[in-house]
Amino acid sequence: MAADRLHEAEWEVIPYSPHPAHVHMALDEVLLEQVMHGRRPPTMRMWQWAEQALVIGSHQSVRNEIDVPTSKALGFIITRRMSGGGTMLCEPGRTITYSMYLPESMVSGISFRKSYALLDDWAVRAFNGLGIPASYREINDIISPRGKIAGAAQARRRGFVLHHTTIAHSMDVELLPRLIRIGRAPLTARGVRSAEKKVSPLSWFTDLSCEEVARELEHRFEAEFTSKKAPLTGEELAAAQRLVDVKYGTVAWINRLA
Repeated sequence: MAADRLHEAEWEVIPYSPHPAHVHMALDEVLLEQVMHGRRPPTMRMWQWAEQALVIGSHQSVRNEIDVPTSKALGFIITRRMSGGGTMLCEPGRTITYSMYLPESMVSGISFRKSYALLDDWAVRAFNGLGIPASYREINDIISPRGKIAGAAQARRRGFVLHHTTIAHSMDVELLPRLIRIGRAPLTARGVRSAEKKVSPLSWFTDLSCEEVARELEHRFEAEFTSKKAPLTGEELAAAQRLVDVKYGTVAWINRLA
């Protein structure tokens, strides 16, 4: 079974560490390539956000999704990830993201839809262990009875999977509609629109800080899976910076569906 294959694999864990938004986007591509070429085994990376960012999906329009004047006035970086899905609001000390990079064969035998829940199941159990009433809602949301806690997205390349999940630890829920144009009339026919979903941050259910929750998630993964810590290498960081320079930090990439 797919769940057994995930637990039988030997994983590397890249510890919780801060990087600029564009670098995080580039690292996902670099690390997926590392796993694809056998330079890393299946890998999980914990992200720490170093700056405020609005992260749009690969098939979204900036004009449709983001109130650009407001986001710039409030100091938010706009960045585009390589996976699909909707726009995410990410802030230092308030948002946690993790990525998993693995061969598609490890989730074979289940549908694309079901793979989201499978790859996030350990995190749901971690939240439950912290007393947070979390569960899964297809296709890609971790929820509480009060709304959405986290959303996942995937990209698949040549038989390999990038799966990443962004978690709201704390959030000014009134800020969300000011920055993201959910429910507003489209400005262009291009791009996939974000769905309107009520958010329920983890801070509504726990007194643990954002960093403390991130560490708990990291420890839960290490306890549940055969794994060892393997920090980012200088070569991986340099490759990510090159990708920022030629792709993720460029106007052409960010506004490719303006």
